[in-house]
Amino acid sequence: MAEEKDPKLEAPLAPAAEAGEKVRLPVVVPTAQLTKRPTGNVLGQAWLVLVLATVFGAGLAGVEYALGPIIAQNRLNETLAQVPSLVPGATQGTADDAVIEGRRVFRALDADGKLVGWVVPGKGQGFADKIELVVGLDAKAETITGLFVLDQKETPALGDNITRADFRGQFVGFGTGVPLDAKRAPRDPGTGTIQALTGATISSDAVCTIVNQTVAAVKAPLAAAASPVAVN
Repeated sequence: MAEEKDPKLEAPLAPAAEAGEKVRLPVVVPTAQLTKRPTGNVLGQAWLVLVLATVFGAGLAGVEYALGPIIAQNRLNETLAQVPSLVPGATQGTADDAVIEGRRVFRALDADGKLVGWVVPGKGQGFADKIELVVGLDAKAETITGLFVLDQKETPALGDNITRADFRGQFVGFGTGVPLDAKRAPRDPGTGTIQALTGATISSDAVCTIVNQTVAAVKAPLAAAASPVAVN
């Protein structure tokens, strides 16, 4: 039986160069000669980017410097406006920079000017960015009477639900002697359990951490400052 042969192997060979005929070989040009990098343009663009970044950075710093006092005043006004809703019986608030050195707190006063509680600012890291809030306390700083979130940039429809009244309302009535902890469990003042928001456990826990740190830092001096106006 005849052996099958590959047609490709049967293709006729190219005729060899005749004697004396010059064989021309392809010329290989080095890659460096084919593409010349415009180093001057690259350096120029780098300097341009650096200059623009410096200009924009200086501009943002200038805007922040110019708007800083306005933002601070707006934050102060917002905090004072929240005092009556954060401390039962309070009708007004006043800033106090003397009761705790280096820290501003707010006295919550009733219609007669009597101290009925405190409002204390606090801030800390959330899931996405800083969270700023204020905590309402009774006069002896023994009980949390309210919570309000001043500023946050948490995930929309998830972490930003820390601003909802039903979440903030969980903190009301908790004693300041028990650390708060966000869990996937029902609210329990006895154990300090705050029911975490669905899909936002980190943001929920961040709020608890900020409240814990804030209360721990002010509890003793606020209780001492309230002792002269203790109820008879």
